[in-house]
Amino acid sequence: MGGTFADVACRLTAAERARREQVRLAAAGLIEAGASDQEVARRFRVSRMSANRWRRALAAGGRAALASRGAGEARCKLTPAQLRELAAVLDAGPAASGWDEDQCWTLARIAEVVRRRFGVEYTLAGMDLLLHRIGWSVQVPARRAAERDEAAIAAWREEAWPVVKGRRRTWVPGWSSKTNPARAKGRPRDAPGAAADALPW
Repeated sequence: MGGTFADVACRLTAAERARREQVRLAAAGLIEAGASDQEVARRFRVSRMSANRWRRALAAGGRAALASRGAGEARCKLTPAQLRELAAVLDAGPAASGWDEDQCWTLARIAEVVRRRFGVEYTLAGMDLLLHRIGWSVQVPARRAAERDEAAIAAWREEAWPVVKGRRRTWVPGWSSKTNPARAKGRPRDAPGAAADALPW
C-alpha cells in the first residue's frame, strides 16, 4: 500500500473512505488520552498492528497523518488513445508483434510491446493490473497448432484409429494373490514363505 494509510484503490467509495478516516481520528483521541494499542484495537475492532500504526503516524505527523488521502488508485501511464491502440495490438495476436513461435501473450511480451510502442515502462505486476483495468484476463491457451486440419483429424479418427486401437480383451486370466505362483516355485528352501510351496494342495 502506497503511503501510510492509502485505502484500497478501487474498492472503497468516498463515503467508506470518510468513515474509515473518522475511525482513525476517534482512535487518535483514545491514543492521546493514554489508551494502549490493545485497548484501541478492542474498542474499534481492528488489529493491534493497525492501532500501533495509527499511534506511530499520530506521533510523527499529528492528526493530519491519519486523514484519508483519497482514492489510492495509481494514475495510468497510458492515454485513453494508447489504451485503445494496445487493445488493438493484443487483438492482432503475438505473431503480429514478432512472436510467431506460439500464439500466447505473456506479461513480459506485453510489457515489451508497451515499452517499444509507447516508451513506457511497466513492471509485470503493473502490467497485470493495467490489463485487468482494460478488461483482459489470464487465459490458458488451448494448445492447438495454428495449422490444425480438422478434416484430416476426423478422417484419421474414423479410419486409422480403430486399427491402431484394436479390439480390447474383455477378460484376461489372472491371479488374485499378490504372489505369482510362477515366481514362488523358484524360491530357496530357507526363504520366507518357502514352506508354503511344499504344501500338498
